[in-house]
Amino acid sequence: MGATGYGYYRVVIFICMFIGYSLYFFNRKTFSFVMPSVMEEIELDKDDLGLITSSQTMAYAISKFISGVLSDQISARWLFSIGLFLVGGINVAFSWTSSVSMFSLLWFINGLGQGCGWPPCGKVLRKWYEPSQFGTWWSVLSCSMNLAGSLGPILVTVLLHYYDWRTILTMSGIFCAAFSLVCLVFVKNEPKDVGLPSIEPAAKKGAKGALKIESTLSEFLLSPFLWVLSLGYLVVFGVKTAATDWGQLFLMQEKGQTALMGSTYMSALEVGGFVGSLASGFISDRAVARQGLGTHGNPRHGLLIFMMAGMYVSMYLFRVTITPEIPKEAPLWVQAIHPVAVLIGVSEKEIWILFLGAMFGFSSYGPIALFGVIASESAPSNFCGTSHAIVALMANVGAFMAGLPFSTIAKQHNWDKAFWIAEVIMGVTTIGFFLVRNMRTKMGRIAEKMD
Repeated sequence: MGATGYGYYRVVIFICMFIGYSLYFFNRKTFSFVMPSVMEEIELDKDDLGLITSSQTMAYAISKFISGVLSDQISARWLFSIGLFLVGGINVAFSWTSSVSMFSLLWFINGLGQGCGWPPCGKVLRKWYEPSQFGTWWSVLSCSMNLAGSLGPILVTVLLHYYDWRTILTMSGIFCAAFSLVCLVFVKNEPKDVGLPSIEPAAKKGAKGALKIESTLSEFLLSPFLWVLSLGYLVVFGVKTAATDWGQLFLMQEKGQTALMGSTYMSALEVGGFVGSLASGFISDRAVARQGLGTHGNPRHGLLIFMMAGMYVSMYLFRVTITPEIPKEAPLWVQAIHPVAVLIGVSEKEIWILFLGAMFGFSSYGPIALFGVIASESAPSNFCGTSHAIVALMANVGAFMAGLPFSTIAKQHNWDKAFWIAEVIMGVTTIGFFLVRNMRTKMGRIAEKMD
């Protein structure tokens, strides 16, 4: 019964969370999807649009941190379902209003609800999956965002032929709120809720040799590894955000590329990111299965450092090898891909730009998945949600720094100088991570034998 029971609940819970988080993400982006239609009906300028979207972004950053901490204190199932219900209800209310102030207020509340989505997912995954499976299923679940982000605009565009934007938001909100009730019924916090033994290593020991692994908040917060992870995530997420936000402008304004080439580069980056996210979970899980999780070092570190180095190399090549005009004496990279370019009928430069985009996406989305996994599995079981909340908050700080500070450097100097600074920071961080790869990774108290 044991294996069968686990298998049934894992499938049902995972499907509910995958569909549920797809709905979270879709209902986070609905305003962006219908924005042109809203502007046809209501007069909105760029400042209005910025206010509405920024209000959600700010609320989401705050809420994700609070929800991460809350997920260690209250039922993850209830937190996930309540957030989903709130997000659906706000989308319905949004379709009833027409003023910028109400749009902004409602989208701020939507952001608060959005933060309740991912922290409970991480908590439930850790409780239901072995350490050697955790990274894979974390990565697969995160693909729910890619699915909603890629299919959402197409679905909305088709629906706009038949319905107005208010009807679409209402339908989307009702479906989201209704599915929250399904999640409440079928998602279970941990195996013992349905009479199955816990899969966590400490709980598998017999009562005589049980391990005492709960830590105090101060023991957890004073773990150096928590802050090493946080700093690494800040840099990686900041550099990735800078590349996705400004890479297209850099290509067009300083590298002489077309708008089409810029947008194609972004698409290649997202495709590479999708593959990198899945690969990071699957490959690092194999390493965990071979080596197990100890108190010092982490089997996932090797892949993490390799991918961070890949970010540095792809940024360097992107900045140095792409020029407005190809030199008369063809560089080595042109000679290498010339036969492929001839075969598919495009220029060597276009293939090279797409390759670098895919390489950067693969190398940056992989670490983003790994930082979340390592933060959750290295923390004491009573603080795994808090651990992810802290590193995710630091990632948001990195994303903020990739905005105004980064664009200010580009304005005072140029894009090349700004990207060179990001590149150097990335390189130094990668070397730093390599040097501390064997540090103590077990946050909080080392497990003690209990008599």
